[in-house]
Amino acid sequence: MRLVHLDLKGAAPRVSYLEQVFPLLSQLGANGVLIEYEDMFPFKGELEILRSPYAYSEEDIERIQQLAEQHKLEVVPLVQTFGHVEFILKHEKYQHLREVERFPNSFNPHVPDTLALLKSILAQVIEKHRRSTWIHIGADEVFHLGEGMDSKSWMSHHKGDVGTMYLKHIKEVLGFLTAQYWGLRVLMWDDMLRKISVGALRGSPLSPPQPPGDGGTACPAAVQFLTKYVESGFEAVWFASAFKGTTGPAQAWTPLSYHLKNHLSWLKVMQAVPRLAPLRLQGVVVTGWQRYDHYSVLCELLPVSIPSLAICLQTLVNGGFTEEAKRKVLDVLGLESVQLEQSTCEGRGAFPGVEIYHMVEQVNGHLKESILKALEEESAIKGWFSPYHRKRQFGNPRNMESFGSKVLKLHEDWESFVRDLRAQLERIYFPDTVEEWLEENVNPYLDQLRDLVRDYR
Repeated sequence: MRLVHLDLKGAAPRVSYLEQVFPLLSQLGANGVLIEYEDMFPFKGELEILRSPYAYSEEDIERIQQLAEQHKLEVVPLVQTFGHVEFILKHEKYQHLREVERFPNSFNPHVPDTLALLKSILAQVIEKHRRSTWIHIGADEVFHLGEGMDSKSWMSHHKGDVGTMYLKHIKEVLGFLTAQYWGLRVLMWDDMLRKISVGALRGSPLSPPQPPGDGGTACPAAVQFLTKYVESGFEAVWFASAFKGTTGPAQAWTPLSYHLKNHLSWLKVMQAVPRLAPLRLQGVVVTGWQRYDHYSVLCELLPVSIPSLAICLQTLVNGGFTEEAKRKVLDVLGLESVQLEQSTCEGRGAFPGVEIYHMVEQVNGHLKESILKALEEESAIKGWFSPYHRKRQFGNPRNMESFGSKVLKLHEDWESFVRDLRAQLERIYFPDTVEEWLEENVNPYLDQLRDLVRDYR
């Protein structure tokens, strides 16, 4: 299986955009989507507090699944069940379920309310995904586990460690899923398992028939973990690569060669799997993180990273970025060429959101530079229109006129560009995403120019 990860904890696209993207995923070689809803799920009743004001409706969830079915994409919902639960624990109502009172990252596994809450969250999500045969329970990066008072007291009473405590909670989650939803298969990330001994894993509920997911960074050292999982009794494994969202929390432009190299190193690991029989590779998740966590800023927008996604999927399909893979990427995306090292594409492009792709390229490459150049290299501004002049509102009109028309034109050009960009973003995204992206990537520079123009006038 080749699943494309849709991380909806930031910049969740409108369903009308997914209508355009799903056929593309299918064409490029994906056969499933891993959907991390977080606060975009239409939680009901007691859980309604968890919904974003822009959350998808129940009809939207149904539509997404119909689209997936139409394009032969398996839908795997992802529900975080241990760490990365800021969208839950930020609410006062659930604050008492935090492992460490100050931090909203991770659940306290010792409070009975934690499991009760997880059961109702899982039940609502699974209820709306009756066609799905898989569910992903997250379970990565459980920060501060073992630091809470309850955990410390549990460890001293049971002579246990953080690993056994982690497995105990996972066992409870799996126990609920296997009892309630017969035949539903479970995936999870493996970073926390890497620190747990073979002995503890062997006796855990993760040994067959429960296959684990293997997330994280790709390198031949991964083989070392795989050997450990074989010794622990695992029969199946998944890998997780990335097409965006791993090169910096505020990354706006996707580095193509970086993500291609990530997939090439995973292919090497895949080649090693047959030597590790009876372990078999069951699938790959091509992750596309949209935020590092619920509180961080947005990483690259989906339209910006579609060339990267196309390259990564075709690399997996062809066992390398072959000429055939390259040709397919260019054909499907309507591009003339791709410059991997420069992370640029030539040609107008014909993929969903291509207008945003080109406009973000302009913002990324020229906005800051052109404004700083106008404001800092213009000697008349430095000499006759300094912060001192502007604060006290005086200046020599003769010298001010020497830079005025240039600055006014630059300002008008960028304002007009941003109006167009905003219109394009609004077609794909909800208002909160549009505001956040412009606030983070455009306003820090354009506001300086706006202020100068206001003072000049």
